[in-house]
Amino acid sequence: MTQRTEQIAAVIRAAVQDVIIRGLNDPRVRGLISVTKVEVTPDLSDARVFVSILPAEHSELTMHGLQSAARHIQSQIAGEVTARRLPRLSFRLDESLKKQAMIDAAIAKGRQRANNDDRLAETDPAQEVDPSRNLTGRAAGAGGGESRAGYRGASAAQSPAAAERKDSST
Repeated sequence: MTQRTEQIAAVIRAAVQDVIIRGLNDPRVRGLISVTKVEVTPDLSDARVFVSILPAEHSELTMHGLQSAARHIQSQIAGEVTARRLPRLSFRLDESLKKQAMIDAAIAKGRQRANNDDRLAETDPAQEVDPSRNLTGRAAGAGGGESRAGYRGASAAQSPAAAERKDSST
């Protein structure tokens, strides 16, 4: 899109949103209606106005009402758009917000499930303990030259198995 078409699209978007906020005398148009974006053709003859409608059960009827009111909305915004000819408006239902909400809900559900699994692992005594970890949570043998007082005189260089062999040989 050129800068001119982007400017006209932005002005149309704001103007259409204002007209919808002020209200239309069509009983079919109801619910929360948001203008999400406007696409203007390069020759400035047509403008596709994408709207999001909540609750979703009103969307089909509201779209019919908006299509019927397109000429009225076009005449209302004619003074705000500085162009020789105002693009012809057509309304489209924008499903991207609904898809985004579904994705957000799925992510939240996954996070909730992960949090529940973590809580279950913390409180479940039947959970297996990793034998390569000692009581401090460090890997066995980690820590370089730390003394291992629990292995009855084993030096830091000896493994627990070597310390046991030494104890059994004495």
